[in-house]
Amino acid sequence: MADSCSNWWHCPFYFAVSIILALIAITASIHHLPQLNQQIPPPQTHLPHNLSFAASLALRKHGFTAIATILQISPELFLSSPETTIFAIQDSAFPNVSSHPSLMKKLLKYHTCPIKLPMQELFKNPNGTCFSTLVPHRSIAITKIDPKQNGPNSIEINNVSITHPDLFLGGPISIHGVLWPFSSLPANETDPDWEITQPPVCDDSNGRTFKNPVEWNRVVRFMSPNGYESFPIRLHSVVDGILRDHPGLNSVTIFDPLDFMFVTLSLPLLDRMVRFHMIPQRLTYVELGSLPEKSILVTLVPGRNLVITKTAYYSKRRRVAINGVEILAPDSFSSEHFVIHGVSRAFSMRMGELSS
Repeated sequence: MADSCSNWWHCPFYFAVSIILALIAITASIHHLPQLNQQIPPPQTHLPHNLSFAASLALRKHGFTAIATILQISPELFLSSPETTIFAIQDSAFPNVSSHPSLMKKLLKYHTCPIKLPMQELFKNPNGTCFSTLVPHRSIAITKIDPKQNGPNSIEINNVSITHPDLFLGGPISIHGVLWPFSSLPANETDPDWEITQPPVCDDSNGRTFKNPVEWNRVVRFMSPNGYESFPIRLHSVVDGILRDHPGLNSVTIFDPLDFMFVTLSLPLLDRMVRFHMIPQRLTYVELGSLPEKSILVTLVPGRNLVITKTAYYSKRRRVAINGVEILAPDSFSSEHFVIHGVSRAFSMRMGELSS
């Protein structure tokens, strides 16, 4: 832990993860205390100690510290069946729901299948294949498969790349590392109606699947490898709530900050910060530059807008800035519905504006 905090900005993340792990361990222990009038259930079959240790060591070696620790202190979250496949979330994409460990437990169970699925088994299945998870009536699906590549990013589950295939294979367990979570968490951490969002191909036709014409998954995948990795991870965690609140959203401009390290914010505040970097219309760099200085850009946060500013450079060259933040990578992605501009840093909001 001391080494992990050698960079000061990592400390809030590890502190939040520590809280999550402690709460999960406590609630799991309380849940398994037998009542006086109940028969004590037979003990679950856990991984042998050496196999559990080897799995945890492999996870830590590849930077999956949070999942490695949870596997050690609460193995019952994953190991409730004779065979198990765990899709491990990277530390950098680990959600912050420290005040509600029940949401985290549900999300982790959604990343666990009661069957062993090494890569060679996954490749035997066609695109669109669904697999059950430890969350009742919630499945994951293969949304992209390229058997010829047979390596990292050759398979996507729920439109999320497997970045570390066969990270660990041993006995009845297989573990793969994934880029980020398979489902977003609710904007309101206490939402009693929150359900895991599963792919439409696995939907039970009960009307809960949300459809939107904008190619969100394509956009999020594009943003990740272009030096602006932190914002798309946060966007992916809250995008379902954004789409539910804005069902008619079919054109968007996204300002993608070079550094968006708001891992310590609660989910509702993080959701608000992400929306503050999005406007519900498509504006290219040329179109932004043609707007008069101090023009207002309406964001997805009601009543909180951005302002066009312009920064002077040598040789009378002028570049567009938003709220005084320069656009460094104009039109880094453009499609019929989307345009993304890379900006030098995140837009700032006062704490009162975040919580209002």
